[in-house]
Amino acid sequence: MRRHGLSQILLLAGLLAVLGAVLLYPIWLTVRGGFESQQSGGGYTLYHLTSVFSDPALVEGMVNALLIATLTTLLCLVIAVPLALITARFEFPGKKLLGACVLVPLILPPFVGAIGLHHLLGRMGSLNAILLDLGLVAEPIDFIGRGGLWAIVLIEALHLYPILYLNATAALANLDPTLEEAAENLGASRWRRFVRVVLPLIRPGLFAGATIVFIWSFTELGTPLMFDYQVVTPVQIFNGIKEMSASQQPYALTAIMLFVAVMSYVLGKLVFGGRAYAMYAKASVQASTVRLGPIAGLLAMLAFLGITALAVLPHLGVILVSLADTAQWYGTVLPQGFSLAHYEGALSHELAMSSIRNSLFYASCAVVIDLVVGMLIGYLVVRTRLPGRGLLDALAMLPLAVPGLVMAFGYVAMTLEWPFEPGMPGWLRTVLGPILPSGGLAWIDGGPLHGWADVLGAEPNPVPLLIIAYAVRRLPYVVRATVAGLEQTSGELEEAAMNLGASRLTAVRRVIMPLIMANLIAGALLAFSFAMLEVSDSLILAQREADFPITKAIYVLYGRLGDGQHLASAMGVWGMALLTVTLVGASLLIGKKMGAIFRV
Repeated sequence: MRRHGLSQILLLAGLLAVLGAVLLYPIWLTVRGGFESQQSGGGYTLYHLTSVFSDPALVEGMVNALLIATLTTLLCLVIAVPLALITARFEFPGKKLLGACVLVPLILPPFVGAIGLHHLLGRMGSLNAILLDLGLVAEPIDFIGRGGLWAIVLIEALHLYPILYLNATAALANLDPTLEEAAENLGASRWRRFVRVVLPLIRPGLFAGATIVFIWSFTELGTPLMFDYQVVTPVQIFNGIKEMSASQQPYALTAIMLFVAVMSYVLGKLVFGGRAYAMYAKASVQASTVRLGPIAGLLAMLAFLGITALAVLPHLGVILVSLADTAQWYGTVLPQGFSLAHYEGALSHELAMSSIRNSLFYASCAVVIDLVVGMLIGYLVVRTRLPGRGLLDALAMLPLAVPGLVMAFGYVAMTLEWPFEPGMPGWLRTVLGPILPSGGLAWIDGGPLHGWADVLGAEPNPVPLLIIAYAVRRLPYVVRATVAGLEQTSGELEEAAMNLGASRLTAVRRVIMPLIMANLIAGALLAFSFAMLEVSDSLILAQREADFPITKAIYVLYGRLGDGQHLASAMGVWGMALLTVTLVGASLLIGKKMGAIFRV
């Protein structure tokens, strides 16, 4: 181990430096830009932050973002907690299958599901057609509403409630049933037992899921854009991207959004998170489940089927739009004509085809990077005792907690700074000035990476940034898959190979990697599929049609007349199929250990 101590230390330092450059630095630029003065003397000011709160439109956007996040979280709680209670407390026919069906909404991003929801709930959609045919209304009802706030809340809640369901189910599984029995013996009613005993005990688990839902819906960009809901903070940041080189306001707005997201977590942790309580009888929970009678069992089944049916309506709508003939679904319950032409078009249309090629290239490059970096991080975390490996693991998991919108904004900010633009920092000039000749110093001062990556220039080149962004956002999956595999593989096998004369690199390549290959493939599959359907990075970084990935092409096609919506829906269905196959494949490869991939 001592022979490799220096190399391991250097590797750890290098990985920390890389993650600092592509993860922490963009976040820092965003925060710094919100305080940086535009005066010739430089310095920092609160003016940009206060100007956000003096602009009624920006304040309204922040209120709307918080309202969407709050309503989405509450609706997820209303849906998920009863289902989790039914699962934890009762046995009924089809329980395992119905519990698995609850997770189906995760295979379709609400960004794409918005297309289907428009055709189902719009003024000329299916629901209005049914109501008009039955004579229940005289005029179509605008269920989407002005700007679509309620539609955004509905579709995001139907996509995200499985996260809360999983957390609530896990919390209830760890609940000591004797505590409820004691309360029942003291005369507490079922409702009082739930409010005074069960809810406080599962509150930390609910908070864990609610935090993910709240922050995700608070910073979601794609869904409001698809509903053309402009007065909300993520969309206002998106619209302000092109002003970044001349105004600090987009920086300030993004910094405030990040601050609100962080403070929401901190306050929620203090108020709602509570502390975990030790349980002594976890194993008896399963034995305490009650088998429901025929009527009650049927009601339990209907509860799951009803929520699942409601949750898959956007999926069904997208599929129907993709199958409908152009302009053949307007004011009717179902399309008046069907065709597979749009699926062919999604594979032959110039924009659709180029975006698929781009996404395949971006995602493939990102996965290769994730595999190399993820394996190195996983190895250092599991196989070494180096100080700082915990920090390395935490940084690798950080992208799960930082909003994708903030990361994408930070990458744009990077391209406006040295070394992408002229003007090296003063401290670096002081260090390099006495060492380098004037020509070398001038080259470095002019921006050695100028033109290598650009988003807002006349000839943008966002490809390197898209690959890096995809890799950073999906690195946690590969790291967690690697860690899970290494923890299940004895280090003695590696030591035995080294005792027989193999180098450490050879031992890892010939012995360890084949043993954890299933985990690596599962992590790579998940990273690839989610990178293919990445929304925030794609919408912000790809400004030129030639560079569009799939999600940006779906957004652009959706706004085009003619068959645009149908092509966008067909591309969304292809994405659904990809994610479904990937999740099933990953599950088959590593089985129950799959949960470790998502553990922060």
